[in-house]
Amino acid sequence: MRKSLLRMTLRQLQVFRAVCASQSYSRAAEEMALTQPAVSQQIRQLEEQLGQPLFEYVGRKLYLTEAAHSLLAASEDIFERLDNLDMSLSRLQGTLRGELKVGVVSSIQYLTPHLLAAFRERHPEVTFCMEVMRRSDAIRRLQDNRDDVTLMALVPEDRALEFFPFLDNPIIAVAHAAHPLAAQGGLSLKVLEEHVVLNRESGSGTRKACEEFLQNKRVHLQQTIQLGSGDSLVQGALAGLGIAMVTAHAAASHLRSGELVQLDFSELPLYRSWCAVHARGKRLSPVAEAFLGFLREERAQIRQIARRFEHRQTAAD
Repeated sequence: MRKSLLRMTLRQLQVFRAVCASQSYSRAAEEMALTQPAVSQQIRQLEEQLGQPLFEYVGRKLYLTEAAHSLLAASEDIFERLDNLDMSLSRLQGTLRGELKVGVVSSIQYLTPHLLAAFRERHPEVTFCMEVMRRSDAIRRLQDNRDDVTLMALVPEDRALEFFPFLDNPIIAVAHAAHPLAAQGGLSLKVLEEHVVLNRESGSGTRKACEEFLQNKRVHLQQTIQLGSGDSLVQGALAGLGIAMVTAHAAASHLRSGELVQLDFSELPLYRSWCAVHARGKRLSPVAEAFLGFLREERAQIRQIARRFEHRQTAAD
């Protein structure tokens, strides 16, 4: 190892990471409560120790050099190890402390805070950073190791991922109570070809699951309307726009109130599960390990949380 690298300080790396994140010396200075000359000096010292430039300007935009990308990856590993050390030391003292970064797909975004609250009752010094995203973005963040744990359904089979199901997530067909199919039983999926069906946006896991399912059943939708979220699909069904294929959790409150009806298709529900996912071989922090243990071991409590959440939705509506 170059002796000059041993002279790097954690403060220099913190400043460097701030510049990388903001792509601006001035914004990094503001974030770090430093002057811009102080930030420039820290970066200059790092460049002298590395013997290579870290940033270059093209026009007025700041870009990372190849050396900067290498240093950023190393610094992320260093700070992750320090975070894990802090968590391990706190656990030795009888408490669990640290931040859990959770990526969630939109279909479970409203339930997740209730799961986190139940976990935090056991570990009150744990904090959370939750990012809501589409399935395609969740897969990309898994590849980039951006989150500790990702909660999603329809886990891709072609990626090196570890996962386990922790909560049932059936997909059902719902429509307004006045819809022509609402009072009929034993429906064939082929009937969908004669009606307007509401779709999620491209990249949604629910949409992908439904498309693959209908394709396997040789059902070809003729009239579709694309809406932007699971909530939009539920609202579209309430408005009488068409039939929505949504998760049972998303529609539960409106089904109980009678505003929506679960259509009696003989081949539905489409059974899926929400899963806890992380990259295979990922070095999990103590907080991440504890959260995964909670999801794996407390299935009964998690089902109760989901039922309470649905009842709260009914009361709010």
